[in-house]
Amino acid sequence: MADITVKAAYGSVVEDEGFLFIGFAEGEEEEEGYILFRQPIGGGPVWFEVNDETFAAEEAVLMARKGPKGLEITLRPELAATFGFATSIAVKIGPGCEDADEALAALAAMLGPRWTE
Repeated sequence: MADITVKAAYGSVVEDEGFLFIGFAEGEEEEEGYILFRQPIGGGPVWFEVNDETFAAEEAVLMARKGPKGLEITLRPELAATFGFATSIAVKIGPGCEDADEALAALAAMLGPRWTE
């Protein structure tokens, strides 16, 4: 069972100021859960954030796996304290999740060998 769960209502892929942002969110309100990945457009380290910019780090993702119920993210164990001692995040992606396919495809390309299906 995951340490943190986000029930995604929508996914997003945005290019802005030289970065590619990929995210999933429960809604648009500040207190609603989300995950966010950020990488320079030309490639480079991937920043990962969950629910608040306080819980974020560069190259934190050890592995991400797409499954039938959504996305399972495993964080590097040495960064557990950075994420409130969480080491796994589940992103529940149902059939009503807006733009999920686009966000998942972009995330697979961003994470490369860290991505499995």
